[in-house]
Amino acid sequence: MRRLIAFRSKADRYSFLIHGRTLLVISGLTLLTVLIFFVSTGLGTNFTSPQDVLKTIFGQGTPQQELVIGTLRLPRIIVAILVGASLGVAGSILQGMIRNPLASPDIIGVTGGGTLAAVTFITYFAGTVSIHWMPLAAFVGAALVSLIIYLLAWHKGVTPTRLVLIGIGISAATSSLTMLMIVLSPMNSASKAYTWLTGSVYGASWDNVYTLLPWVVVFIPLAIYFARQINVQELGDDLATGLGAKVQLHRLMLLFISVALAGSAVAVAGAVGFVGLISPHIARKLVPPAYGGLIPVSALIGSLLVLISDTVARTAFPPLDIPAGVFTAGVGAPFFIFLLYRNRNR
Repeated sequence: MRRLIAFRSKADRYSFLIHGRTLLVISGLTLLTVLIFFVSTGLGTNFTSPQDVLKTIFGQGTPQQELVIGTLRLPRIIVAILVGASLGVAGSILQGMIRNPLASPDIIGVTGGGTLAAVTFITYFAGTVSIHWMPLAAFVGAALVSLIIYLLAWHKGVTPTRLVLIGIGISAATSSLTMLMIVLSPMNSASKAYTWLTGSVYGASWDNVYTLLPWVVVFIPLAIYFARQINVQELGDDLATGLGAKVQLHRLMLLFISVALAGSAVAVAGAVGFVGLISPHIARKLVPPAYGGLIPVSALIGSLLVLISDTVARTAFPPLDIPAGVFTAGVGAPFFIFLLYRNRNR
């Protein structure tokens, strides 16, 4: 296979290069995701073969299969894939933009803002306002906290170091406020809040799929389009400016894309931790470091992480349904400690 493969539009207005290895990895991960999708859809108290799963998807299953697969399992699995892809891309953008391998939406405060808003909604408004407004509250919280981080980091521009340090501080503050609210809230509200803090796609419906899908369809291609700006920013602000890049404008746009993806994922699934941290690191082991290929690979790996975690959480301990965030944290926390150890002298 050629090292670089060129794709051009008919009028030659648009063109891009992709590494042959990247194309091979994307194809392999896509096939693996489809395979696990069918296996996961069939797993449960009543096992359904992949053939019957396919028939049910095309409307030829039995009424029981339509209920179990079409209503209960399928939207949950699709939400897991979309959430994982969103978090993987959001983490990839942040790590490239900030030039820090420890950056991710949950580390620098984006997830914390959404969680604080969701817990506030559960504690003070769940009895008077429809629960369907909670995803919007979580997204607004993530966006507002991100705006605060950006404004506090601004001093004749925003540098990656200030952004990550202020983000970590704001993340600690939102975490403290969240825990204080949980301690002071009634037992029923505290239980719901803890489930949200852990992160879960339990009970996901087609409404959740339709809520999250537009964000993924719009902002992941937008992230790939701006991938070259991340490549330039990794060279450093001075060199990027010398190359003609509008560093501050592009940094703001990239942060907005990352917040939109992470905020929408948190709004639907809660604080699923460490996916945005792990996915880009695994992607860098598989493909060259150019972000045009790194972003879609991070999306696929994020989807696989959340999908596999939720499948294990749903089937390993019947009749219990463990939040998927327990398993992503179980993998992510040791990985984060390893990254801290490896970068201790930098």
